[in-house]
Amino acid sequence: MITAVTTRDVRFPIGGGQGSDAVHRNPVYSYAVTLLHDDRGHTGTGLAFTLGEGTELVCAAAQFYGRQLVNHDIEELMSNFGARQKALADEQQFRWLGPHKGVVQLALASVTNACWDLWAKARGVPLWRLLLDLTPAQVVAALDLSYLEDEISAAEAVSLIHDASSTRVQREGVLQSGYPGYDTSVGWFNYSDQQIAENCRRAIDAGFTAMKLKVGSPDPERDIRRAGLVRDAAGATARIMLDANQQWTLPQSLAICRQLKQMNPFWIEEPTHPDDVLGHRTLAAAIAPVKLALGEHIPNRVIFKNVLQAGCAGFIQVDAVRVAGVSEFLAVSLLCRKFGVPVVPHVGDMGQLHQHLVLFNRIALNHDVVFLEYIPHLRSQFLHPCRVEGGVYVTPAAAGASCDLR
Repeated sequence: MITAVTTRDVRFPIGGGQGSDAVHRNPVYSYAVTLLHDDRGHTGTGLAFTLGEGTELVCAAAQFYGRQLVNHDIEELMSNFGARQKALADEQQFRWLGPHKGVVQLALASVTNACWDLWAKARGVPLWRLLLDLTPAQVVAALDLSYLEDEISAAEAVSLIHDASSTRVQREGVLQSGYPGYDTSVGWFNYSDQQIAENCRRAIDAGFTAMKLKVGSPDPERDIRRAGLVRDAAGATARIMLDANQQWTLPQSLAICRQLKQMNPFWIEEPTHPDDVLGHRTLAAAIAPVKLALGEHIPNRVIFKNVLQAGCAGFIQVDAVRVAGVSEFLAVSLLCRKFGVPVVPHVGDMGQLHQHLVLFNRIALNHDVVFLEYIPHLRSQFLHPCRVEGGVYVTPAAAGASCDLR
């Protein structure tokens, strides 16, 4: 039985140019943390990622949602969590503040993720194991699929998971081999050219075969030069991603992305405003076969549906600490599986929670293995930090979702 809910506003000024991009030049990596306490001594920890100011607002909203879960048993709660999450998201006064975006959506992410963590801890298993042990019907019962019915119904979602189960054992080897990662920390925006080149060589030596560079400079020639520098340092076979963090207008995106094609990027990420679905469709057609990666700043499953319907994303970067937590992440993953688009999460949690979710996506949904973003800057803050060895995520063994902070 859940007996109490508390929240924490936790901020980590990381400095040194780390985390910087074209829009966020001096980020403070932060979490709005929800803690759900039960009568058996377990504490479910849920995270929503922020960049400092405003985290207190998310915590206040999470407290409001969390209070509505007190005196509920976690097993009972999660048996039909999709309906519960819909009721929370549609609470009439809070819904006006979104709907399904901004502070209230981040708060729902924090609370939802705490529920999943508590459920896994109550069963004494890692989150990936809990997810894989659920029946297709149990998984879908934990999701809110409203507004997706034109593309995927609850019955279709159950069938999709069930149909993939016949070949599931063939994909369980990823638990032993580990899930491949890619290194985002090589190319932060404020890093010097020399630092980026050294970081690329260090990443290759550490076993990474893919890495990312932040672009979006006032002078496009800086982006073009640094992209070439990364390609030269990493070699012709490495996968190099370029991330503009929404900096460009559509006309700028069309001009600059055409120039960046020459260094053969694996994808170009968030080139323009995340809500401009039709603009991304125009851009995707113009720069093909180079693909766009979208989703870091998409707040809910409805906009992801529109992006998939428009056919403008080669990769979907849904983030469980931005959308309404694990449940909405899984809803988007099911939708992506139907559309045949790979899920490569953005990891506002630094990979802690998402290392569980990509294993479920691979084994239970038969999603392709691409890789999972890795950012090491907050490793020391977690009780069970994710382990990446030889460029590969080692399957977590501790009970829960790996989100407990020290």
